[in-house]
Amino acid sequence: SIQGIIGGYLPTSTLFETPLPGHESQLTLALGIVGATVMPHNLYLHSSLSQTRKINHKDKRDVRKAVRFMTWDSNLQLSLAFIVNSLLLILGASLFFGHASEISAFSQMYNALQDSTIAGAIASSTLSTLFALALLASGQNSTITGTLTGQIVMEGFLHLRLPQWIIRIGTRIFALLPVIIVAVLFGYQEKTLDQLLVYSQVFLSIALPFSIFPLIYLTSKKSLMGEFTNAKWNT
Repeated sequence: SIQGIIGGYLPTSTLFETPLPGHESQLTLALGIVGATVMPHNLYLHSSLSQTRKINHKDKRDVRKAVRFMTWDSNLQLSLAFIVNSLLLILGASLFFGHASEISAFSQMYNALQDSTIAGAIASSTLSTLFALALLASGQNSTITGTLTGQIVMEGFLHLRLPQWIIRIGTRIFALLPVIIVAVLFGYQEKTLDQLLVYSQVFLSIALPFSIFPLIYLTSKKSLMGEFTNAKWNT
């Protein structure tokens, strides 16, 4: 029902209930969803996109126009991400209702999408393949934005200008090394790797304030932003 969908966005005491055996708590999953949707490093990427616009920085009208369009761009992107994530959650809740104890890993979800006793009439190998491709595309997008953000931070904050291939190799090493170490230590258990993915998203959620607060502070300084400081309601 619509009422149930809207109610699902409101936090309740069930967030702190003991999870089912082999499952993550609702609080952990909620934090993971936030971290996966609004990744902190993407805030720097969104900010840097304003530098790609060819404008006259001495002309306030041009600057005001660029700020307006960048605001729309960021809001549109985050809104679309929110809508897509919401639709996936709603679809998953309706499709796997009553089968939560049977699905606690990506492989189980992949198999469930082919099982007509769980997914119903829409169950098919095509559906499960699309799910796998969506996960792959999501991972590739995260890798791309992570690489771009790494370059922006190194050039903008640290003033390090390195070839793109070095940045790609460096970011992939830092991303793969913890996964390889955990996989070796825990005997390549699929469940452990799934948990590592969830906890990495939780870490992004926890790190979010450390990206947002400095960004808000700097963009609220009149000495730095001039007339383009944040509105009071935005801080």
